[in-house]
Amino acid sequence: MPADRRDLLRDAAIEVLAGSGSRGLTHRAVDEAARVPSGTAKNYFPSREALLRAVAERCVELYRAAGERLAARRPPRDRAQLTAFLAGLLHDAAGPGRDRLLAYQELQAESSRRPWLSAVLDPVAAADFPAFEQAQRAAGLPATAERAAVVTLALHAALPHLLSAGPATLAASGLDDPERFVRALLDTVYPHRP
Repeated sequence: MPADRRDLLRDAAIEVLAGSGSRGLTHRAVDEAARVPSGTAKNYFPSREALLRAVAERCVELYRAAGERLAARRPPRDRAQLTAFLAGLLHDAAGPGRDRLLAYQELQAESSRRPWLSAVLDPVAAADFPAFEQAQRAAGLPATAERAAVVTLALHAALPHLLSAGPATLAASGLDDPERFVRALLDTVYPHRP
């Protein structure tokens, strides 16, 4: 199968995971989502484990591609730019990146029962820590590894709530306004000095 057809199947698997969860991830469901003949996914990913690995690897590839696009942009030079940058990531999680993140969260849950899957996914979350620390330093904040980790963990913790979009939870956490959420987070970790 050409690489683009393989990617088509892996992207369809992301769609299935996002829409139906881990239990809905079947070869047949992937074939249907990709609009390919029945049995195509099974030919290239013969077992459920192979299918899970393929979709996890695709999530990692998409994450790295997004990271490369972000790295190509000028780093935030101040608190306001950092706020806009981080809020933009949260908007993406609730919007265009929603399916990829839903699939990733399903894979994370599955990895609690399959350690090999955790090894595939771990570089994605781990890469955020140095990248976000670097962004905080570039913005002129007095970042330490610990402070930067608090910001990163808070952003990671926000994702399931953004994805489930419960209005009461979004309002209670401040995530109904991602810019305000990020401003409050940064003000808590890096209080303004008089």
